[in-house]
Formats: sequence, structure tokens, C-alpha cells
Amino acid sequence: MSEPLFRDPGTPVADRVRDLLSRMTLTEKVGQVNQRMYGWHAYERTASGHRLTDAFRAEVAAGDGMGALYGLQRADPWSGVTRETGIGAEDGARVSDAVQRYVVENTRLGIPVLLVEEMPHGIQALDGTVLPVNLAVGATWNPELYEEAAAVAAAQLRARGGHVALVSALDLVRDPRWGRAEECFGEDPYLAARFTEALVRGVQGPAGERIGQDRAAVVLKHFAGQGATVGGRNSAATELGARELHEIHLVAALAGVRAGAAGLMAAYNEFDGVPCAANRQLLTGVLREQWGFDGLVMADGLAIDRLVRMAGDPVAAGALALRAGTDLSLWDACYPRLAEAVGRGLVDESTLDTAVGRVLALKFRLGLFEHPYTGDREADPARLEGLSERIARESVTLLDHDGVTLPLAGHRVGRRARTPVGTVAVIGPNADSVPQQIGDYTAPQPPGTGSGMLAGVRAAAPDGTRVTYARGCGLIGGDLSGLPDAVALASDADVAVLVLGGSSARESGTRFDANGAAVVAAGNPVEMTCGEGVDLADIGLPEGQSALLDAVAATGTPVVVVLVQGRPHALGDLTGRAAAVLSAWYPGPWGGRALADVLFGAAEPRGRLPVSVPRSAAQLPVFYNGKDHGYRGYVDQPATPRHPFGHGLSYTTVEYGAPRLSLPSVAVDRFEAGAPPLSCTVRVVNTGGRPVSETVQLYVRRVLGGSSWPRVRELRGFARVELAPGAGTEVTFPVDARTLASYTCAGEWALEPGEFAIGTGPSSQRTREARLTVTAVAGREVVPG
Repeated sequence: MSEPLFRDPGTPVADRVRDLLSRMTLTEKVGQVNQRMYGWHAYERTASGHRLTDAFRAEVAAGDGMGALYGLQRADPWSGVTRETGIGAEDGARVSDAVQRYVVENTRLGIPVLLVEEMPHGIQALDGTVLPVNLAVGATWNPELYEEAAAVAAAQLRARGGHVALVSALDLVRDPRWGRAEECFGEDPYLAARFTEALVRGVQGPAGERIGQDRAAVVLKHFAGQGATVGGRNSAATELGARELHEIHLVAALAGVRAGAAGLMAAYNEFDGVPCAANRQLLTGVLREQWGFDGLVMADGLAIDRLVRMAGDPVAAGALALRAGTDLSLWDACYPRLAEAVGRGLVDESTLDTAVGRVLALKFRLGLFEHPYTGDREADPARLEGLSERIARESVTLLDHDGVTLPLAGHRVGRRARTPVGTVAVIGPNADSVPQQIGDYTAPQPPGTGSGMLAGVRAAAPDGTRVTYARGCGLIGGDLSGLPDAVALASDADVAVLVLGGSSARESGTRFDANGAAVVAAGNPVEMTCGEGVDLADIGLPEGQSALLDAVAATGTPVVVVLVQGRPHALGDLTGRAAAVLSAWYPGPWGGRALADVLFGAAEPRGRLPVSVPRSAAQLPVFYNGKDHGYRGYVDQPATPRHPFGHGLSYTTVEYGAPRLSLPSVAVDRFEAGAPPLSCTVRVVNTGGRPVSETVQLYVRRVLGGSSWPRVRELRGFARVELAPGAGTEVTFPVDARTLASYTCAGEWALEPGEFAIGTGPSSQRTREARLTVTAVAGREVVPG
């Protein structure tokens, strides 16, 4: 008897899906769109190894199969999985294969299960290699480096038996009070889009129908607008119009779809009262009908259960999400009852077939029917560790500098020649804690992993340099009992490195919501100031840290402030108190070494801000690309941020020439397909005495014309150039329809005639501009962007 068509790897995926669907019962179909079980409940660890649980077997039997299993290898305080009870790297493939073998061998059709894992910055599993958080990745302005790291991380996931990587990429930091700011690439849609493309290419490999066995499918989180919730509150409502949605919050998602992303996760938030998981206009109208997306849409954890309040009961809630375009559930009690929804006439079985088909198509793309088991595959943790440290090094952003204190290896006081620094006092609550520098969504690290800031400074300090340490204060609260020791060490030092900021480290005493978000209420002693569920009304430094900064600065010793943080903290004016200020973000386990390289001059500071740094929470929002209404600020403080988007200093000086356009005026039809693009060229010169890695930025603002109000300016390109002392180069950017396009009142991306200012420079607030006029042509007033 011949094999069924769906078993033939030479048959196109669409035909295999149709054949398999035709053989499935309603129960089996419902099983394929379900991802109800928490993966850590599928096994238990015994003295002889890991065994599958009765609960797992019952879940497989309920649907005569399983669409997906989330978090089989997840470990953290929420899951309760520890190094003693979880799955290490040496057992990952074996346990994954045991799960897969049971599903394949104990169901009628033997459809493999998708094993889904969190990979926000490396796989969230025991022995998984941790990368810096996305906000640090965004600060590198180096998508190529991130693509390389994403590829190695995906190979690590597949070597342990995982198939699908869940990665935050689509959210933007429009309000830094939001606790999940660390998961974003920044506040700008263009920058986020470039990193999202790199992520998809890295994780999934070359575009095509099949995903290689050393790569994974990526599901991009979260679709859409979750970074713009009211008040920066997690999972709250958004107040976005169509233009803001498309111009700001959908740009990265569209880039990800065009790059070939396998899936998107619907966000918790809602638009005009309709949650994303139930929003047909968003999930079907925009995503599928306008963009042509044919991958799957996954719900966020328990998001469909929240729809019961709208729909009336779990059966109707499941039908509502399925009709909207949500294909795969996550932990909810609604999708297991979709057979009832079909029976009650709440949703057509053909709609269910469509969702099932998308789940099956991904399994075919991954080659799971031909190669369901992992076996022995090579991972390269050492290479990924190196990439993690390299990202950390390139993300360190020099915000302020007096021009003499750094680098420490050639420390100079006043006009005296540079000499090695004698004593460095390393002070602060973030100075000696690897957990506090790795961010949220991380597994417990093996003892001895990584390098904290103190260890990094000690290792990098030249011979003869003495390094002292005091914590000074707690991460939160106002306990000042540690200040005297810190002040004494600072007074005896040549330089004080003050390591402040926040932490997203989940502790065993942290309480969690059912979906894993932390519950950190006022007065809670847990030292967690950022991460999912940890939103802040006040984003300034806590009382104790502020007092420590004042006390150390009062000693007169030069102070280098290092901010280890998952959001941009609001900064006061540190002029006269800090000789230098650096942001290290959450740089990952090896961030201490990376930072020390920059402090001592073994590496130049390369980072550029992916977000604007506010002066206070009271002036929010401060993102650079708001609508251009000429607002001048409050009476008691300016409208401008403390440090603007794109800002980042170096240990040298760089001069920019005036930008030059290849043509100052063109007709709109000049931008049609096939016509040579315009260009903008700027000369950049290193006028200082040290080498520099300069990130040259291109901004556009509409001065006249258009059918909707313009923005202050918008990033439309960036390029990195390496310049030796005294060297210069010319950087040329193409200027095409997409460079100048905006989302019009007609509901489309288009280039409208008008006058534009094309600016180049080192940040969003330091640009020189050239004017470009785009004239109308009779019968042709817009060109799609």
C-alpha cells in the first residue's frame, strides 16, 4: 500500500496540508490548534532521569495529538524549575525526543508536535547561552552582528530539540515606564524593522519553503502596539489612530513578514475596545489581506480566556478568536472546546481547517514529518558566548564625558599627561551581581557564569592598579547605612566607578500572575525594578541610589556613572557631579568584561541610544519622532530629553560636512520603479587622536505638503564607518520613495509631493540639512512607498 500523499517530502507543502486535513477528525483538528499545557508539567525528574507524566499523556489523548507544547525546557522562578528539577543541555535532546516519540507513536495520524521555547535573548533554558537584552542589541545599531548571534542561538535551540523560538521584536519603547522596555529594540520603527529583519534571517536562515535543521521557526512578539499602552501599564489599552498604528507600530511587523517570519504573536492590548487576539481587522484585514501573510498567529498566554468577558463563555470566546485569525492558543481553556463552537454554529469548520492548515504547514516546513527526532546535533556555546560579549561591548553608550577622565588606562587630571590610574573604587548595588545584569526571561545560570562589573574592572585594570569595592546601598529603598564605607573608598581613590540602575532578576520570593508576569507591588521587598509586570510611575533612580551618587560626588573624586538598566532611567543634570556617564543596559553575563574594555580603552565606546533619555517622568512622552506642532515644553522644564535618540559619544571628535543631494528638485514620477534613486552624501572626518566607529544617521522631515500632519523627523538610514585619527570618508545614502513616504489619509503608504529636509548627523538632535522639492505630475500625485 502506498504512503499517504502528506508523507511524501517531494510534494508541495500546500498539497500535503490538504491531504492531511482531509484525513483528520474534528477532535484531531482541535488538538492541532491547542497549546494548552505548560511544558514543565510534561515531565518529572527522577533519580534515574526524566520521565513523561500522566498529565502529558492525558493531554495528548484528549486531542488525539498535540499542536504545540510550550516551554518544555523553560526554567525560572515562575515555572518553579530549578537546576535540580529541570532539563540541562545534556538531556535536552533526549527529553524532547521522548516527548515527540510518544506523540508520534500514540496518535492515529502520528502528527509531530511543535516544541516552542522562549528565546528573547538566547534560549530560556538551563545551560542556554544568554545574550544582552534587545534594548542593548538596539544600542549597537549593528543588525549584522545580531543576525549572526540569532543564527547561533537558533542552532542551540534546535540542538536541544526545540522547533519554534518566541522572540520579542515588534514592540517599541514609546513609554519607558513600561516594564517590558528591555524587550524592545528601541523607540523607532525604522531601527526596529532592521533588527527584526536580521532576527528572521538569522533564526530561520535563507528564505524559502523549508527551514533547515540547524535553524528554527520564529514567532515575533507582539502584534501590535503593546509598547504604547496608556500610562506605560502592561497589557492595558492603547489610544492609537490608524496613522500612528501604521507609521510607528506596524513597521517592524511588516518588515518581519516580508523577511519571511513563520509566525506572529497577538498582543494583549486592544484597539478601540477589541483585544488583538480577537481583532479581525488587524489579524486578517491588515496582516493577511493587505500584507499577504500566510504564516500562523499565536495567542499570548491566557489571552483568549480574557475574551470570555466579552463573548460570554469560553466556547464563544474561542470562536471569536478563531474567526478573527488566531490560529494557535496558549494555555487557555477556550480552544480545547472549539468542537463545541463548531457544533453550536459559532464558527465554521472551514475556519478551523484554515487555522489547522497553518499549524501543519509549519510542521512540514520544519521537516518534522521526515525528521521528527533531534538525535545528536552540535551546538557551539563558546561561539555564542563570544557573540554575546561582543554585542555587550558594542552596546555600551557614552552619554556624557568631561574629555579627560576616560579611558582609565590613560587617566588624565587637568592638563597633566595621561598616567595609569592608581586606585579605582567600584561602588554601587549593580557592581557585583551577574543576575542583575542579564534581564528578564532568563534561566538560573550555572555557578561562576559570566563576569560582573567588579570582576571585569579587576581583570582589566593594569598592573599596579588597586581596585576596591563597596555596595553603598540597596537597589531599592532608602537605606543609607552603607554610605560611609562607600564615601571612604571613593575619597581614597583616583576614580570612582559608580554602578547604578535597575534589575529584572526574578527571585524565588517573587509572586507571579498566571501568565508569568511578575507581581511587584509597592512595599514588596523583592529587588525587581523592571521586567514583565514591573511598570514604574517614577523612572528616576531610587532614593538610596540618588543619595549614594550625591555622597560619592561630594568627595571630589572623579565619578564615572555606569547605568545597568532595562529602561532609560530619567536623569537629572549631572554636570559637575559626574565626569562621565555610560549606559550598559542589561549587557548579559559577560557584560562586566565588555564594560571594563570600554572603561580602560581596550575598546572604543560604539553604542548609540535606541531611545530618548527623559529628564523626568513628568515630561513623558519624549520620543524624538512625534508630531511636529512646535511645542516648546513646560514652564518648569524643557520638552527636549536629557539625551536624544541616536546620541552616543566617543573618545575622539568627529566633524560632519553639509549633506549633498544628487538633485535638489525632482518630479514625483522620478521615484517610480526602475528609475535610478536619488542620493544624499555627507563627509565625515575624525578630528581627534583616537580611532572611532561612527554611526552616521539619515533623517527626513516633511516641511511642506502632504495630506496629514508631519513628524518632527524620522530615521531613514544609518551606516557605520571606521575612521583612524585624522581620516575622513564620504557616506552615501539612497533616497527613494520609501525614504520619503508616509501613511496618508487615504490609508496607504505613499510619497506625496512637497518639500523635504534631508538631514545627516550623529544623533536626532544634531543634524545638518539639505532641502529636496518633489513636484507633482498631472495625473500622478503619489507613488506607493
